[in-house]
Amino acid sequence: MSPKPQRVSSAECRVPSKKRHALPGITFHVSRFTFHAARRIAFTMIELMIVVAIMGIVLTMGVPIFYRMRAEAPLRKGVKDVVEVCSHARALAILQSKATCVVFHPREGNFAVGGGPASASSDVNAGPVQFHAPSASPGSGLSGQLSDRVVIEMLDVDLTEYKDNDEVKVWFYPNGVCDELTLILFDPSVARDPRRVISLEVTTGLASVELDPRALITSRR
Repeated sequence: MSPKPQRVSSAECRVPSKKRHALPGITFHVSRFTFHAARRIAFTMIELMIVVAIMGIVLTMGVPIFYRMRAEAPLRKGVKDVVEVCSHARALAILQSKATCVVFHPREGNFAVGGGPASASSDVNAGPVQFHAPSASPGSGLSGQLSDRVVIEMLDVDLTEYKDNDEVKVWFYPNGVCDELTLILFDPSVARDPRRVISLEVTTGLASVELDPRALITSRR
């Protein structure tokens, strides 16, 4: 008869994951390894406070500049439009060999490029002059409208004041010369340098801009 199979307990059936083969005279020691979790990198409170302080300084320096640029925007735009319209009128007079004028309406605060013959024997601002204005769509550089905040403080053409007139014409001629013009724009909402002086050089027809009206008066003396 064959011997009966012997039952082996579950504890005796456990086999280690790694088999160790014992050698005579050699003793194995298992060293203990200590695993440390990786240290998490983060900002300290002092570093955060320094960053917040720097941001506060930058904002403190930038807000007044931004506010000033925003307050001066209507005045800057008015100056830009006047210079651009005068430049286009000068170019049209030279290219078309025909006298061209810029028509100002001081009470309404608008201006546009016009055209037609200029009378040399009479004052062009004394009465109505027949002219045909080209189409001046917004943004074309042929017309402009001042903001409600910007007022015309002075409109001097050929050494005569016309700021109270309904219509004023400044003429540009094919040879590059033009009428004398001194235009002062004033914006009371601007705290610093609320005035801009736009003047035309008679011999070249080019426009220049000054911040201080006194500088222009001094240069003319």
